[in-house]
Amino acid sequence: MNPTGLELPPMMAAFVFGLLGGAHCIGMCGGIMSALTFAIPPSMRQPWRVSTLVLGYNVGRITSYCVAGALVAALGSVIGLSPTLRGLMQIVASLMLILMALYIADLWKGLRHVEALGRHLWRYLEPAGRRLLPVVRLPQAVALGAIWGWLPCGLVYSMLAWSLARAEPLEGALLMASFGLGTLPALVVTGLAARQMQALLAHRATRLVAAGMIIAFAVWQLWTGLHQ
Repeated sequence: MNPTGLELPPMMAAFVFGLLGGAHCIGMCGGIMSALTFAIPPSMRQPWRVSTLVLGYNVGRITSYCVAGALVAALGSVIGLSPTLRGLMQIVASLMLILMALYIADLWKGLRHVEALGRHLWRYLEPAGRRLLPVVRLPQAVALGAIWGWLPCGLVYSMLAWSLARAEPLEGALLMASFGLGTLPALVVTGLAARQMQALLAHRATRLVAAGMIIAFAVWQLWTGLHQ
């Protein structure tokens, strides 16, 4: 039983996690968004076209998150996680968020070892993404975003741990969709105002504030999860 009565529904919590993790998204994917924006031929950089391509990248990326969430949740269903193990996976996800906050703040980089787990798959996908460059049409942007969604990322992996705990493919997909929508503002703004966002992220104070907010939210989720 949660004594605080303040537990967020899983989808809303996933959205907030994505929103607060925006600093990591900008740090990890901001360079990609900037490169893709600047790679558009100058004669084709009309605001409407750039905005359409940026949204296309993110539609593809979030779609891949949904697929990954459904797959790991299906795995959880197959292995038949007990309620205790499901709760444990949610705790692991919250702890990974705390580690991610330390990563964002440049206080501890150990989470890179977790991200390295996905590099084997990325080694095969990355060349396919290169063949789509330069991106000048919406279908290209969506396809490249779908590949980009499999980029190794500790923040994504922490949410996939939650999806595994849900042990229901549709719930896993919706959880990752909510998370992806939470990351959307940071990456859309980065794509449309790349130089300004990179300059903002360069300030250590920005990263520390973002890290502090993530830690506070993760601790809250841990507290409510342990008292259900």
